[in-house]
Amino acid sequence: MGKGRILFVNQEIMPFVPENEMSYFGRYMPAFAQEKGREIRVFMPRFNSINERKNQLHEVIRLSGMNLIVNNADHQLIIKVGSIPAARMQVYFIDNEEYFTRHKGFFDEKGKFFTDNDERILFYGRGTLEAVRKLAWQPHLIHFTGWFSCMIPFYLRRINKENAFFSGTKTVFTITNDGFKGDFGPDMERKLKADGATAKDLRLFENLDYKTLTKAAITYAHGIVIATPNPDPELVDFARENKRYIVEYNPDRTLFYEQINKLYDTIIGSNINN
Repeated sequence: MGKGRILFVNQEIMPFVPENEMSYFGRYMPAFAQEKGREIRVFMPRFNSINERKNQLHEVIRLSGMNLIVNNADHQLIIKVGSIPAARMQVYFIDNEEYFTRHKGFFDEKGKFFTDNDERILFYGRGTLEAVRKLAWQPHLIHFTGWFSCMIPFYLRRINKENAFFSGTKTVFTITNDGFKGDFGPDMERKLKADGATAKDLRLFENLDYKTLTKAAITYAHGIVIATPNPDPELVDFARENKRYIVEYNPDRTLFYEQINKLYDTIIGSNINN
């Protein structure tokens, strides 16, 4: 069986952000897949808290410069790259002056959910896939982690309607302990319609909050990884009800990553020729 090409789309990756469950997984799971002989690409948002000089990020000119329309306005897609030398791994960063450079995370100084988080997740999901297309690198599977990456399946299907580049690409979603309070506001439906959302999409993304968003991601994903010992039981039950391939959390990280690696083989299948 061929090893396959895996695109990792992560919300957080250490050492670019402090260590936690998600950032540790974002650092070591791609490295493990690469050590197993798989070809990988790794993407994450370039939040304001990520110091470009300290992390030696630089812009990838050949990938940058595209304008993406979000909420009827042009927003420049900027791609930067950094590396994790110990893992021999490059990380691509999705950046934009308005959506990322001005924001450190998801909440303002008073703890209020940013009002443009809806547009930020749309930009990040679409921007990542557009950057991969410009790389001319076709993944067999996309493994996305964190609620900020949950629009990946929506844009994957939307892009496939316009272009067959991602034809046959499968998806795996990671359930982590990253819930938040707040919602994405009443304008999300209009913004999704502008991006080609169908009536089915709109039903999935209705009254969009953390659980609605992650359930939509689970609905579209081919496999689920539970990467926390304390997952939301409602989300786990939802994944089981939808009969997805599931890898349960294992505190033994080597065994856990090996089980995920086997999940990739199960979902990708044996027809990898290039």
